[in-house]
Amino acid sequence: MSFNLQTWQNAIWNVLHRTGFTDVLDILIVAVILYEILMLVRHTRGSAVLKGLVVLVLAGAVSQLLGMTALNWILSSMMQYGVIVLFILFQPELRHALEQVGRGAMLDSGTHVQDEDNERIIREVIQTLLDLSRRRVGALIVFEQKTGLQDLIETGTRIDGRISAPLLENIFEPNTPLHDGAVIVRGQRVIAGACILNLTENRDVNRELGTRHRAALGVSETTDAITLVVSEETGVISMTKAGEITRNLDEKKLRDILSEMYLKKDRFSLSSLIQRFRGKGAVRA
Repeated sequence: MSFNLQTWQNAIWNVLHRTGFTDVLDILIVAVILYEILMLVRHTRGSAVLKGLVVLVLAGAVSQLLGMTALNWILSSMMQYGVIVLFILFQPELRHALEQVGRGAMLDSGTHVQDEDNERIIREVIQTLLDLSRRRVGALIVFEQKTGLQDLIETGTRIDGRISAPLLENIFEPNTPLHDGAVIVRGQRVIAGACILNLTENRDVNRELGTRHRAALGVSETTDAITLVVSEETGVISMTKAGEITRNLDEKKLRDILSEMYLKKDRFSLSSLIQRFRGKGAVRA
């Protein structure tokens, strides 16, 4: 496998000057497949490997362009034999991905089953927050969005459990090992507890707000994460987003916030395309 600059130039010329409907369709399908693969490995060790492969490809292209024969040969050899090594190292991840494809997990991500599970998650989180608020037990839940929070996850204790009210309430129960710190939620799972967050540097924050609220503001200032906080002193439920805090949330407001996160995501994916195609092709009786 070598980095032939002329080959890339010919490929680009063909794309620009000989593109037909089939070519466009081919490119779209490949793009969707690559996107699904990236979504599948984005929170695994494979994401770092993919970044490394991209760097190697770019370095090989640059070495070919600058005429660095020795470096280009080394990079080409690494790419050629590195693929075999990757298959061996990441055999568990590959097996898991193939199992998901075999079960139709990638194609069923937008089905009614997932909607029901998201509804359950919303109910469980609301129940947790209202119960903790009634008992005035402090809590801080961080919902990861597009910006990864792996560095924060590594400061806490790994849980990787299905979201449920008993699990969340047990984590924040006073005098338990994980109650002091933040819980980080990724999608439908509680990833870690007792995570340490940096406090906000905003000096204009209300002095009545404690450490939990300042930590929630801090993570929302540096990432797109959404946090829900229960005050230990007053039981008031608050939300932070984009460095702003909204206080005195009731059940209806909580449902609106969680529904925005879990029920209104229309991700461009192979599964969504298939679901739309099926919907358009359905015949009504």
